[in-house]
Formats: sequence, C-alpha cells, structure tokens
Amino acid sequence: MIDVQDLTKQYAGRTAVNHISFRVEPGEIVGFLGPNGAGKSTTMRILSGYMPATSGRASVAGFDVFHQSIQVRQNVGYMPENAPLYSDMKVKEYLRFRAELKGLSGLSMRRRIGEVMELTGVTDMRKRLIGNLSKGYRQRVALADALVHKPKLLILDEPTNGLDPVQIRHVRDLLRSLKSKHTVLLSTHILHEVEQSCDRVIMINQGRIRANDTPENLTRQLRSTTLLHLELEGSGPVTEKLAALPGVRKATEEPLLVHPWRRYTLRVEPDQDVREALLTLATAQKWRIREMHRQLPTLEDVFVEFSMNAGTPSDIPTHVL
Repeated sequence: MIDVQDLTKQYAGRTAVNHISFRVEPGEIVGFLGPNGAGKSTTMRILSGYMPATSGRASVAGFDVFHQSIQVRQNVGYMPENAPLYSDMKVKEYLRFRAELKGLSGLSMRRRIGEVMELTGVTDMRKRLIGNLSKGYRQRVALADALVHKPKLLILDEPTNGLDPVQIRHVRDLLRSLKSKHTVLLSTHILHEVEQSCDRVIMINQGRIRANDTPENLTRQLRSTTLLHLELEGSGPVTEKLAALPGVRKATEEPLLVHPWRRYTLRVEPDQDVREALLTLATAQKWRIREMHRQLPTLEDVFVEFSMNAGTPSDIPTHVL
C-alpha cells in the first residue's frame, strides 16, 4: 500500500526527512512514532500529496506520489494534527461540501455521509456549527472527513488529540473495525494505544528511521533487561556510581519537581538483583531513597530510549523493511 524509497525532504537549510525507506502492506495498522520535530508530520504530508519531497521515491496504492498526485489523493484519507475545519459550517453541511470536492454525489453521497457520521459518533451533532463544538468533536468531524470517500489508506496525525479516555477507546475500536477495508498509518503520543491498535511500529528520530518492528518484538528487545526505578536524594556523581554497580547496564536520571529529589532508572541484567548492593551503596554514600520498584520495559520505554539518544540505541534493533 505504501512504498517509500530513500525519501528526503530539505528546507530552510535543514533536513527534516533523511533518506528513509519503509513499506506498509494492505490491511496493516502501523504506528509512526517519534519525538516532536522528528519528521513524522513531514513524511505524512509528502505521502498524502500535500508537500513535495526533495528526493527519493514514494508510492501509495500503486500510484507515484510525485507524478500521480491526483490518484494518490483519491486513495488517501488524510487527517492532519490540526485539521482546518470551517467553523461557520454545520457538521453535515461541511461533510457534504467535502464529499462533493472528493467526487461523491447523489444518494450514494448522502448514505456515505450518514455512515461516517455514525462511525465517528457525530450524528447527534450534525446540525451544530463546527465552531461551537468541543476539541474532541472537531477531531471526530475531521476523521469523518478523512473517511467519507472510502480511501484505501488512512493517514492520521494525532487523531486522538483532545479526546477524553472514552473517546480514545472509541477511536481505537473504530480503527480495528476499519482494518478489513483500510490500511492505516497512525501518528500518536499515546503509546498504550499503539500497543493496543498497531500491527507494527516505525520509529523515526532526527529524520531517520531508528526501528521498524512489531510492538511485541521492540519491547522484547528491551526485556533482555529489567528496569529498576528509584527516587533518591544524594550529592556527587550519583548516576556514575549507580551505573558502576555489578549487573547494571545503564543508569539514567531525571529531575523531579520537588528539589533535591531525582528519579533514576537502572537497566539491569535479567538474572541480577542489585537492590541489596544498591542499598549498601546508598548507606555508604548517605543517600536517601524514598521509592524503589522493578518493571518490565514497555513500548514507552523503547520510545524514551531512542528519543534520548541522537543515534540508534544499542538495545533497539533497526529493522527497515
């Protein structure tokens, strides 16, 4: 469904997307993840035909993004992070307007508008002005717009932004129901939803793809270690001393709002229990510990791991398909 080869985008002296390659197969739901400024939205705009690339190749549903952009747009439903809706139009009126722009007409158009309003939960809002809707309902209208012409590919940039937990669950269920008829490329910061919804995850950082695998395989790579979290107050090179403990692969720290306490995360060999040695060290250094617990890594830990490193983290495989 999507085939990207050596895609690059440069502007204003900056490389936003740096020679990336990946494929998305028909019927897949793929999470496209990365920190802010990583190149996610730029890639999505290129694939949807809204932005030209500097170099490389990309095709959607067999159509070249650069030379067959009209056919690409006919096969793509694109929902940008901040969808440009017309606030002075009513919901149903807006969807009719958008459907006509996408080539729908007559009875089939009216039926399809009714279907997508029902799917996205905006039927009861059909006579309301978009400008009077909450952020969550505006997101739903934007999703209905992306679906109205029955595209083969949905490109959704932060579709759950502004939604409450119940609405987020509704979107997750909707994505699952769409899988038989649509391919989905999804960008979101709600990593739990990615684990629940996506068949595969592509992680991008600084314009380069860093990982491409299933959520299960990505977390399994980190589960060759155990995470030990603690909150500690101490002076001196705390991180270095923690990292030097036998069995500890890596130690990282982050500040807390309550000074001088700091949170530390230790990546520990799976067959090692360093808690006793840690307490001995803390006693000798006169550190105070107020919390300590062990945890198996999640997709969020994978995301944080590669986001905090400029290069590819050693614990995360780069599988570019």
